[in-house]
Amino acid sequence: MTVTSTSQTRHTTQRLGFSLLTLMTLLTVVPIAVVVIYILFLGAPAISWEFVTGFPREGMRAGGIWPAIVGTLYLTLGTATFAVPLGIGAAIYLSEYAAENRWTRLIRIAIINLAGIPSVVYGLFGLGLFVLFMNFGTSILAGSLTLSIMTLPVIISTTEEALRAVPQAFRTVSISLGATQWQTIRRIVLPQALPGMLTGIILGLERAAGETAPILFTVAAFFLPRLPNSPLDATMALPYHLFVISTQVPGMPIKIQYGTALVLMVFVLSMNFIATTIRSRARARRQW
Repeated sequence: MTVTSTSQTRHTTQRLGFSLLTLMTLLTVVPIAVVVIYILFLGAPAISWEFVTGFPREGMRAGGIWPAIVGTLYLTLGTATFAVPLGIGAAIYLSEYAAENRWTRLIRIAIINLAGIPSVVYGLFGLGLFVLFMNFGTSILAGSLTLSIMTLPVIISTTEEALRAVPQAFRTVSISLGATQWQTIRRIVLPQALPGMLTGIILGLERAAGETAPILFTVAAFFLPRLPNSPLDATMALPYHLFVISTQVPGMPIKIQYGTALVLMVFVLSMNFIATTIRSRARARRQW
């Protein structure tokens, strides 16, 4: 009787735990699904070829959002150009070369703290350093550098964790076969850590693509119905454009506001889908 009672208690506890986990999952997923469906329902009527590829007209109340889409793409690519090599390089040094001492621990704490700084602070920093001091002006270059600094902590932290997750035995066997430390990192460690690295990179770039405050100070133009010609030109961007048409333009049709939000959401989700596909293929080739 005691054994049966104990088994029933464990079974009841297990069912209760599964029920709580299911409830928590629903509480997380359902609101997100509701937001996506709501934006899709209100924004879909605005989506057309002219809306996606056209230039804004009549004070942005008509036409399209092509300059904002192109500007967001340029900023994302610029951020990746600066942040990804620096972030991966710093993570490799901290994980594979730096000694474990007080200074490296302080550096890691500083990186974690930098990841929590509000984006508006990075915007003010970029305004002072890149726009004014380095005289880049409000430009794609200044905005990309500011967003790169903002995303570096996320890329460094997640890449370092991915590198540390690779079993030490891989390194030992490679070096014992005559490979140098750099050859081991480049040919063994990095390919095995690629899925985790991609997670950090895409998280950082998604944050950069959706930020408003940093680009408000460094690159975004209120109304610029043309495409930028160089990295030193200002540009429109989807997050700031959405903010402008939602708060600063009277009489703006609601479908244009939600249509812009839908395009931004699709842009970010497309990045996520591409990264997930690459990550899945890399994970399938992983040897542990």
